[in-house]
Order: sequence, then structure tokens, then C-alpha cells
Amino acid sequence: MNKRPFLLLCFIACAIIPSFACTSAIIGAKANPSGRPLLWKNRDTSTIDNKVEYVPGKNGDHSYVALFNAADKNLEEAWMGMNDAGFAVMNTASYNIKDDKVPNKEMDKEGFLMTHALRTCVTVDDFAKLLESLPRPMGVEANFGVIDASGNGAFFETNNHSFVRYNLSDAQNHVLVRTNYSHSGRDNEGYGFIREANACYLLEPYAKNGEITPELLTETLSRSFWHDLKKYDYASGSERWVIDQDFIPRYKSTATIVIEGCKPITDGSTPSPECVSKEYIMWTGMGYPPCSEIIPVWCSEDGVDPQLRGLLPDGHSEMSDKVKARRDEVFPIHKGNGDKYIDMSKLFNENGTGYVQTLVPKNIETYRIVKEKRDRQTSSGK
Repeated sequence: MNKRPFLLLCFIACAIIPSFACTSAIIGAKANPSGRPLLWKNRDTSTIDNKVEYVPGKNGDHSYVALFNAADKNLEEAWMGMNDAGFAVMNTASYNIKDDKVPNKEMDKEGFLMTHALRTCVTVDDFAKLLESLPRPMGVEANFGVIDASGNGAFFETNNHSFVRYNLSDAQNHVLVRTNYSHSGRDNEGYGFIREANACYLLEPYAKNGEITPELLTETLSRSFWHDLKKYDYASGSERWVIDQDFIPRYKSTATIVIEGCKPITDGSTPSPECVSKEYIMWTGMGYPPCSEIIPVWCSEDGVDPQLRGLLPDGHSEMSDKVKARRDEVFPIHKGNGDKYIDMSKLFNENGTGYVQTLVPKNIETYRIVKEKRDRQTSSGK
């Protein structure tokens, strides 16, 4: 028997593991002690260089702030963001709901769709109307997560021709989690099953008590090496070299971001851009999450820290390059399959000098200072 065709098929199967992946969650206001909904995304992509930019509104469109690929000079594809009406959106790639033969070159339009949504949407229902109105095929296969200023949230599991909506109001403990398959899609297809289980396991004790905070998402989940299938936390183990497989943070993770909204507006009104610029915070950890520093972002012209903007050559951001260098220390083997092996001593060690050990306290302090300032301003009406 000629084994070469079989080996070729094995190679192809390995090669098509998706480069676009993410772990995400929508958290209802009742599950956050601050009484604000949360939108979290741990972004995984082969496009390692990212930036954050503010886009002013034109011709009646909303202004917004979003995460972009560094090479996106015209800011055409937003990968997570919020606008001046209090609408926010993100996505995870899905791999079990496409039901047609639309060629790959006509797919991957999720970023364009989210840019359109940030320009035009105010509510979760507006996003549903946008999906209904777009020409078919839409060129997407994704789980879109959205929240609005009324505290509504939903995941829209969307393919080229249709979508299935999962409302946050129907979710147990006010939490929805998605990775790289759709719950409405074909069984046992897609990716991220273990990552979803990881996230659910880590969130459960906090969800039951309404204690899910932005810092829990960026400082615990996005820096966790809990493996739910093995029921083992590699961060607490003694192994130095750990295979990078099915953790929430991955070699291709390029950001951990939480958009924290306002306390739900119950009278049906839309907050002013000034209100959103004070109330909404996009907590941004650029680069490989276990090595990232949290920097707050606001939806205003001066709301993006220069370290996050694409001000360096080729649209690179200072923070993205800084954290990318740290990731190279965590994945120091550059031959063969070296990028599959994590040097855990760079993240956790007996001396307490690992990146997770030193950065988490710094980030927690950032959260404390910024939240206190926000809450003072909002309580005083300034």
C-alpha cells in the first residue's frame, strides 16, 4: 500500500487548524458587582500585530473606538469595539455553521461587518436588523457578541444566510460563553470545546455570587493554564516545559479586552456621547495576555493611550511590540515545533519574578485607580 496519500491527508488535516480563534463571554449587569454588563474577548489570530484607534463619526455615523490589525491603514476591519451610543460588539470565528460552498476568498468579512455595526447601531435589536438587511451571502461564519446601554446582550451565531440569537436575559447566572463553534451548529464540529469548558469552570463560582469583574476576565481567565479535560492547573505544577494546547491564552493570542458598559438605562433613552465617554471603559491588554499590561481606553478623541495606537512603522503599536518581545521569552524555542512549548518559569517561578506574578498586581492597581476615578465622576455628575 502506498502510504504517501494518507500522510498527505494527515498533513492537510493538521494544516487547516484555524488561525482565527478566540474565547469570549458576555456578562450581565447582575453578575458584575458594579452593576455593569461586560463584553470579553481573548483574541487569537495569526495577525500578531494589533492596535487600538478612535474613529470620529462622519455623515451622521457614530464615533467609535476599536481594535484593529496593525496593517489596516484605513481602519476598515474592527475586531472589537464600542461606539458613542453605548453599543459594543466583538466576534469569535465559528467552524460548524457554514452550510454552503461560498469560496474562502469571499469569506472572512466579520471585521467589515463589525465596523458597519459600530458606525450605525445603538441597540442589540439594531444589530439584529443589520444582519437581516445585509445582502446574501454575508461572507461570515461567526459568533457575534453585543451589548447596549440598556443592559441588553446577545450572541448572534451567524453564517452567510441566517443567524440564531441567544439573549443574555435567558442565560443561566447571566453569563454566555463562546469559543470557535456555534451552539446552534452541527454537533461535534468546530474548535474550542476545552477552552469553553475552561472558561465556564473558572467563571462558575463567581457567576453564582454575582462577582464577575473585568479584572477576573483579564487577570485570571486570560492568564490561566487550567486544562478542563485533564482537570489540572499547569500554573501550579512543577513542569517547566508545557505544551501549548487548549488553554485560554495561546501562542496566537494577541489581546485580552473587556468592554465595561454603563449601569443599564431603563427609560429607553440613549446616553449622550459625553456620558459614554465617562461611563464606558475598554480595558485593554495588548499582546500575549499572560504578559500584557492593562490600559484603559475611552470612546473619545483623546481616549486612546499612545502606547496602544499604531504610531510606529507599519502601523505597529508600542505596547504590542513590547509584549511580543515578552512572548518570545515565554516561547524561546524557534526551531521545529518550538512555538508549541511554553517556558512556564518565565510566567511563574519560586522567586516571584514571572510575568504573571509581577504584572497582575500592577494591573489590579490600575483597575482600582481608574474605577475609583470613574465612580467619583459619575456620582458627582461631572
